[in-house]
Parts: sequence; C-alpha cells; structure tokens
Amino acid sequence: MGSPVRQAMVLAAGLGTRMRPITETIPKPLVRIADKPLIDYALDTLKAAGCEKTVVNVHWLADQMEAHLATYSGLEIVISDERAELLNSGGGLAKGLKLLDPGPVYVMNADLFWIGEAWDELTNLERLAGFFDADSMDMAMLCVRLGDTTGHDGKVDFALGPKGELVRYRPVDGKLPDGEGVVYAGAIVMDSRLLDDAPEGAFNLNIYFDRAIAAGRLFGLILDGHWVTAGTPEAIGDAEEAVREFGSAGQET
Repeated sequence: MGSPVRQAMVLAAGLGTRMRPITETIPKPLVRIADKPLIDYALDTLKAAGCEKTVVNVHWLADQMEAHLATYSGLEIVISDERAELLNSGGGLAKGLKLLDPGPVYVMNADLFWIGEAWDELTNLERLAGFFDADSMDMAMLCVRLGDTTGHDGKVDFALGPKGELVRYRPVDGKLPDGEGVVYAGAIVMDSRLLDDAPEGAFNLNIYFDRAIAAGRLFGLILDGHWVTAGTPEAIGDAEEAVREFGSAGQET
C-alpha cells in the first residue's frame, strides 16, 4: 500500500466567477473564511500531513497570490504561472507536476476544506496516502457523505463500492450504480507520472477520472470530519458557522 507523500499541487488558478463581486479585486483562494484565506486551509492541511513541497498555480490576480504565498512558512512553495493561459484543472495539473519530482503527490483544490478531524490519529491526507496503491489504482480520491457537507449544491458525484471502488453516480440503462453516493472532497493521491501522456493546453481532469473508472482504477476513501465549500458571497456565512460548530481546519504544525 501507499507510503508517505511529501509533495503536492494545489489548484488555485480559477477565476472564481460565482464569488463576484468579491473576486473582482481579490482571487478566490485569498477570500477569508473565519479570518483565514481559503488557500491557507489547504496549505495547513498539507503541512499537517507531512508534506514538504507544493506547487500552486496562479492566473487571476496572480501578483496577489504570489505575494501572499511568499509569506507562508513551513512549506516550500513553487509557483506554476498560468498568467498567459488558463489551463483548466487537467492542463494546470499537468504543467504544475513538471515542477515536482516523479512519484506520489497530493492534489488539492484551493477553495474548499474540511474540519473536525481527529488530530490524535492520522489526518485525512495521511489516511489517503496509506490507502493509495499504485499497482491497483490510478488515483485515490477523498470523498465525503452529503450529510457531512456545508455549502454543497446537493449533487452526488460518485458511487463508492465495498472495496472503495468508484464509478460515476448516474443512471446506466435506467438504473443507478450500486454503492453509496458520495461527493468528491477535492483531494487526490496519485503518481505524478499518470499525466505524462497529458494533452497540450487546457483540459479537464475529468478525462483522467473517467479513464480510471473505465479501467477499474479509481478508488475512494471517506473523509473523517466535516467538509466545507463557499462558492458565492452568500455562502461565506454558512461556512464560517460550520467552522465555529465543527472546529478549526488545517491544524498548523
């Protein structure tokens, strides 16, 4: 099974259009939830899991992102500059991974987080790294039950099988797949070399999710704690209430 993962990429280059007008003057990863920038939740979570180096991609208001990341301590942070062209989730990841060593890597979204982990045990990311088996998996994906989310739109993404296997949660021949409906929690463990054959330019990472499903190589692990996303200005209050209710996120080390 998996071994400790020491490097990561945080996807942070999106435009955050649903968060306007806030994101007209500040990039979404710097929007503050409970007086903490969204991206710091992700970075703190990586640091707590023993990650040492992370790539962060930037595009919209990139100067602000670079200035903030320069002040963050405890992780080596490398910028993947997408000022010239926004590359979507897959293209951005493929470009950023070239700045890391080949091997296992965390991939995280910068605009969501989880809270309420049992910090005297393995963190969610450490559990995911231990679960990942490169021989049988393309990706190990952190998933969350719909009832353990705040700010989500109610859509279930995948069906989780008894051994952790994942398929899309949508009808096939009029029948929904077996397994528990779960939401993608925005964190993956994979081997960076999986994207060595990535196409040039912008593309969606869903291409690789679907390829892994077709090969029976996409697996998921249920998150411990409560998952929070804030997609609009109106959702910030609910996100902050969740932080107050369920505890701090991304414990600093």
